[in-house]
Amino acid sequence: MAASKRNGTKYPGIFYREVKRVGGPGVEKVYYAVYRRDGKLIETKVGRQYADDMTPARAAGIRAELLEGKRLSRKEVRDVAKAEASREVWTIESLWKEYKCRNPGLKGIVTDQNRFQLHLSSVAALQPQEISSTVVDNIRLGLTQRGRKPGTVRNVIELLRRIISFGVKKGLVAPDLVKVHFEMPRLNNERTEDLSPIQLASLLHAIETTKYRKAGSMMLLALYTGMRRGEMFNLKWEHIDWARSFINLVGKDDGLGAKSGQSERIPLNEMAREVLTSISRGSSEYVFPGKGGGKLVDIRKQADALKKEANLPADFRPFHGLRHVYASMLASSGKVSMYELQKLMTHKSPAMTQRYAHLRDDALIKASEVAKDVISEIMNVQSKVQKVKD
Repeated sequence: MAASKRNGTKYPGIFYREVKRVGGPGVEKVYYAVYRRDGKLIETKVGRQYADDMTPARAAGIRAELLEGKRLSRKEVRDVAKAEASREVWTIESLWKEYKCRNPGLKGIVTDQNRFQLHLSSVAALQPQEISSTVVDNIRLGLTQRGRKPGTVRNVIELLRRIISFGVKKGLVAPDLVKVHFEMPRLNNERTEDLSPIQLASLLHAIETTKYRKAGSMMLLALYTGMRRGEMFNLKWEHIDWARSFINLVGKDDGLGAKSGQSERIPLNEMAREVLTSISRGSSEYVFPGKGGGKLVDIRKQADALKKEANLPADFRPFHGLRHVYASMLASSGKVSMYELQKLMTHKSPAMTQRYAHLRDDALIKASEVAKDVISEIMNVQSKVQKVKD
């Protein structure tokens, strides 16, 4: 049967062709997904109508997993199988493919793939025992000379270290063959972003007037609750406990994601409640749905446009920064303990909350001045009494 034409579906990036049915009479639909990864347009077969019990909806779900890096395309699966067939020669690239195959849903896998392609392609064909300390130094120095930030350099070297360690742990590489020292750049990543009252007022005005309503609502929720961007991407209507005034952040074990890995919950205050009730609730289960009602995976363009409308600094990270503004406001109020702040921010460790301790200390110092005022007032009264006696 000649190749048939492409037929669209109501799901973006999903089409089908009609071909001769396998194991039966007549024809069946073969579904394909089209998506972009690293700027490259990819078209991959996802399944047959009868042989694989495939439907447009299931195909759309698979496409979403491909986009998020939770599933490998058929070509990638074949590449991994090919690497398995030649296990006697493991290169950095084949170890990386094996790592991805065994960790398809790992958080950050797409970012790591970008790092590998951009910065580790020069060592992809080398075997782990060929990675010497000199090779690692050349990678580090090369990235530094190209103006990459220390954090980027560290992440690239850490990825290489992780790939080799994976090979050793899984018995694919002999431990005694790997003798390399990974020198990591020193970082000072503790960055507490803040906005002045004028900047915050400018942002709130921009949110009121902008056409980017979704980004605006998400920024307000970050400001009013301290929620992370990923937590808002994952937020479903069923996670909001309106009666008890709590927002449930479902942990990784449930397939979604509070950053701590555990299910957390934060208070639903009145300002956050107003934001959520102002959102038109459509057919999607997500509070901030993406295309087709699925999970939102990127809001950067809208957020950056809104940041520009508010004339905020170019290096201000909207969601991360507003989360810090929320924490700073609570700490500087002097009314919230560091333990309470840790719980509100869903920090795994008290050490992560300590960056705000100086703000609370300032508030406590100001509060302590009240005692001075009280004592001064008493002394003034005593002085007046003494004068009357005299």
